Amino acid sequence: MTVPQILAELGGVSRRTFCRWRELEQGPAAFKLPNGELRVWRSDFAAWLRGLEGAAAA
Repeated sequence: MTVPQILAELGGVSRRTFCRWRELEQGPAAFKLPNGELRVWRSDFAAWLRGLEGAAAA
């Protein structure tokens, strides 16, 4: 998934917020392509969301 796709699925979270989550190691696992763009595997994104849901329920 691209960063814009992730932001859209999160309901309009800003790119800066997403970058801050990554800085704090609280965002989904991501990797950089040779051109410097970030990508996230959809399965990693889904697992990250499930983890947030679990933490909110506790």
